[in-house]
Amino acid sequence: MSLPEITPTLLSAGPGKHVLLAGAGLGTGALALWSDAVPFLPEFQVIGIDLPGHGASPASAGAFSVAELAAAVAGVVSTLRAAGDIPAQGRVYYAGVSLAGGVALQLGVDFPKLFSGLGAICTGSKLGEPQGWLDRAHTVQAQGTPTQIVGSAERWFAPGFVEHHPQASARLLHSLQDADRFSYARCCEALAGFDITDSLDRIEVPLIAIAGGQDTVCPPAIVKALAGAVRHGRAEVVESAAHQAPLEAPQETAGLLSAFFAGP
Repeated sequence: MSLPEITPTLLSAGPGKHVLLAGAGLGTGALALWSDAVPFLPEFQVIGIDLPGHGASPASAGAFSVAELAAAVAGVVSTLRAAGDIPAQGRVYYAGVSLAGGVALQLGVDFPKLFSGLGAICTGSKLGEPQGWLDRAHTVQAQGTPTQIVGSAERWFAPGFVEHHPQASARLLHSLQDADRFSYARCCEALAGFDITDSLDRIEVPLIAIAGGQDTVCPPAIVKALAGAVRHGRAEVVESAAHQAPLEAPQETAGLLSAFFAGP
């Protein structure tokens, strides 16, 4: 099996005792999405995880599934440990948004011993409908990622966020514009085939599911159902956020992750 290539990015080299892999979703980059939250995660060495063709990760040469994305993330952990970049026996956590949150769920199923805790943010066990993702893949492959900027801005951010936080929102939208269109399309195809609903009860690692109170893509009811379906889940709602909680409410989102991961 040839896995997609994922390039990790060091977001915080502080004295944190533990490692947090911070995943960014479709059309976003880890640096753009997580950088405002990093100062509120001092107990972690934070490492950004970008999807293929997004942020620091190279474009994908072929199709991939969400399960293959999860396997690639697991490979990143092995590589970092082998290189001595993260402690060989230290605690490692993963938190991802949207598609990267789906990767968190897949990691819980396929790699149950690898992580000490998981964060699934603004996500569900199934995202949207397959045909909608396939239609979007076709559009982006033919016309590029700029076709998605207006719609993404409407879905990603709570009302008023763009006006009140123009630099932060522009930073994330620029990462969408810069994403490789073919890799973006392959991410859409992966989402079309993603439905892990029947496997949620196999997830034993502690998992926090965080919803944006104004998220129309993954409303709180979906996220709460997700948390209730795993064995050791907790649901939390960031009321001010829509679909990009680490950017929209960095301190609150980071605080929820830190408190959960520090628990028993």
